[in-house]
Amino acid sequence: MTAQTILPANTLSGGYNVANSLRFNDGSSDFLSKTFSSAGNQQKMTISFWIKRSDLSGTKEVISQGSGSACHINFQASGTLEMNLRNSVDGGSNVFLITNRLFRDVSAWYHIVLALDTTQGTASNRAKLYVNGVQETSFGTENYPSQNGNLFFNENSAMQIGEDTGGSNYNYDGYMAEFVFINAEQLAPTSFGEFDEDSPTIWKPIDVSGLTFGTNGFYLEFKQSGTSQNSSGLGADTSGQDNHFAVNNLTAGDQSTDTCTNNFCTLNPLYNVDGSYTLSEGNTEFLGTGGNDHTLGTLGVQGSGKWYFEAEFDTNSAACYAGFADSDLANNLATDAAGVTVFIGMYRDDYVMQIGGNNDGAYTNVSAGDIFGFAMNLDADSGSRTVIIQKNGSTIDTVTIPTANEDKIFLPIVGDTSASDGKLKMNFGGTPNPTPSSAVSDANGFGAFEYSPTIGGVAYLALCTKNLGSNG
Repeated sequence: MTAQTILPANTLSGGYNVANSLRFNDGSSDFLSKTFSSAGNQQKMTISFWIKRSDLSGTKEVISQGSGSACHINFQASGTLEMNLRNSVDGGSNVFLITNRLFRDVSAWYHIVLALDTTQGTASNRAKLYVNGVQETSFGTENYPSQNGNLFFNENSAMQIGEDTGGSNYNYDGYMAEFVFINAEQLAPTSFGEFDEDSPTIWKPIDVSGLTFGTNGFYLEFKQSGTSQNSSGLGADTSGQDNHFAVNNLTAGDQSTDTCTNNFCTLNPLYNVDGSYTLSEGNTEFLGTGGNDHTLGTLGVQGSGKWYFEAEFDTNSAACYAGFADSDLANNLATDAAGVTVFIGMYRDDYVMQIGGNNDGAYTNVSAGDIFGFAMNLDADSGSRTVIIQKNGSTIDTVTIPTANEDKIFLPIVGDTSASDGKLKMNFGGTPNPTPSSAVSDANGFGAFEYSPTIGGVAYLALCTKNLGSNG
């Protein structure tokens, strides 16, 4: 059996499990905010969070505090990570750490720890950055806070997560999980994660509930679903400190099960051979902005397993297509699906396509709001591996994968073929778009789909790393 292929991600099924993340959308001005009534320790503190990026364009703010975002952590348009660490001693001077490392992998979760202690005599010990458990030492800009300076972090002012307190609206776009703020301690990353004993290059989260959070400290698990600034809201602090954050433009639909312990497939903004498109809603919504636009999913499968996802054909639905395509298309894609080496799915007006332009038969008209399900069976014998295409829960075709292609890597593909913008909303299970009315999970309990991924008594699974790791 050929091993499955996935893009870099956490794949371990055991150990501590993170149940939820929160999805932020740049265009919706999504953020969390909290104004502290009093200052905590402004010399020693630790900030820890897990993050999965979606939109890589422009400046994307993770956390900021103080007038004019005096202290903040953000991703720059270049892909570097910037930490502004101004304090009351330095005032408006440039106290920045900016990495040489680029954070441009939209398929994986990063763990970031910024550990601060301005009382340290050695400048480089006053601010330590760790990425996936390893200290970052390569910086393009490296200016540390003055000794014994009080940072603007942890003062009695507004703190915002996902937006710039300076009013520049550098909104974050992507997912966050396990957001922790520790007051009065400069902690190592081992307080928040560990390397797996069986896969020592894989960094994974641990239970942080036993840490001492201190004044103004908080722990955001994003496991509640309300919008109130209390224990029932998405910004609920579960550290016991009751430092709950107000929710701004975030709804229950932004709560996700795509996390650092179970990474789900999304759409890939880095892939573009021809045409143009925009992605939104945590890379689960596709909008073509020209003719012949398309992109791929971030997770691929090869050789084994049974896999399922859904696509709602929305705006200009008659020009949209979605399905599975083999990996040869990456370097061999013409201006429409006919150039794909193997495409199996719902294509254009009203027919299912197989192997480029070969029409497998006209079955159904496509209307805005129709949800198509795609179920791929790679466990069948050679010559009998199939993709089932469903419309609104009913099977409309079963297409056999050609034997010449059946052992190649397959990825989800979506696109449109018209200059009139086509929109598709994708449900890979972790961040359903749109929010399903039924929320049916797969046989392993993962995902939330509109229609059952068990078809004809056969259980198909969501494209997520726990399923991929256990079915390879």
